[in-house]
Amino acid sequence: MKILHIEAGKNLYGGALQVLYLLGGLKRLFGDKVENVLICPTGCDLASAAQEFASVYAMEMKGDVDFGLKGRIQQVIRKEKPDLVHVHSRRGADIWGPWAARSEGVPVICSRRVDNPEPDWLAKFKYGKFNKVITISKGIREVLLSEGVPPDHVLCVHSAVDTEQYNLEKPDGDREWFQKEFGLAEDTITIANFAQMIERKGQETLMEAFSTLVDEFPTAKLMLFGKGPKLEQYKAFAEQKGLKDKVIFPGFRNDIARILPHIDIVAHPATMEGLGVALLQSAACGVPIVATAAGGIPEIVQDGYNGFLVDVGDVTGLTNRLKLLLGDAPLRHAQGLAGRNKVLNEFSIDAMASGNYQVYCDLLDHK
Repeated sequence: MKILHIEAGKNLYGGALQVLYLLGGLKRLFGDKVENVLICPTGCDLASAAQEFASVYAMEMKGDVDFGLKGRIQQVIRKEKPDLVHVHSRRGADIWGPWAARSEGVPVICSRRVDNPEPDWLAKFKYGKFNKVITISKGIREVLLSEGVPPDHVLCVHSAVDTEQYNLEKPDGDREWFQKEFGLAEDTITIANFAQMIERKGQETLMEAFSTLVDEFPTAKLMLFGKGPKLEQYKAFAEQKGLKDKVIFPGFRNDIARILPHIDIVAHPATMEGLGVALLQSAACGVPIVATAAGGIPEIVQDGYNGFLVDVGDVTGLTNRLKLLLGDAPLRHAQGLAGRNKVLNEFSIDAMASGNYQVYCDLLDHK
């Protein structure tokens, strides 16, 4: 079967990285049974990375009001004659992609990666254009069902993490590098958060909880990785709470796989979360997680098994669970290993590729 994939992301993380995983997984598992074609933006990182697994068409993709995008996609469909079109992103792809596919009589599906609520009428209209919708978590599926999208129209296939890149390995000298890179003492216990600096990711709630623990755990440091519009506000909040020397803002990093094996605890008190790729990466590296029971997070974090779950906005609950892990190294180790096993069993690239392939087969058989 020939699948035309459409991804509008320009940077190789998030959804675009999942597309790369999928392309590689399909070729590795199914070989000549699958032929991948990819449409993506000109100059994006995915275009070069995907050459090994797909025929790549790089083109202008300027968003929802890019009225010419439909025609450009149709040209590729007419040339490649795919059996199925798989739209992986928004930013115009979810508008012009299904329109182009249906104009050419080709079935079309989409992946939904966020749990942002939409008006019922919009959800029914938008997702009614697709033959099937694949959500990356059960939590996102429930959002769509609550908005009136029919249950048989929505399937769940979890996102994946590269368990070879994200692992427990700590090469010689890496611990020393980690401490020097971030100015940490040898006995430092680290709590880390990897997320965009926006309100719904909950960094302010995390700092609030951490501020009550610094006296009891003087060697603890909070590391807030990422960037975003709230960054300067969060820095000011940390200083206001007397945490200037306790909270580190390393910014956005491309070497998370090297950093994570040295982190003691990952905390993620988000108010909304589709699934949380950073949490998959953390679990794959054997790091216990304290997070809120929001969106798809409970599909990664099993309370008491590979971390702890607290209610959204529950500062006291977050504080107590962090305190428990800060004071118990054997518990951190045990929960970290449990998380690694959970990811290997449920969130591997092969599992994600097989799940998508099954959706393709079922839809094309039905056709």
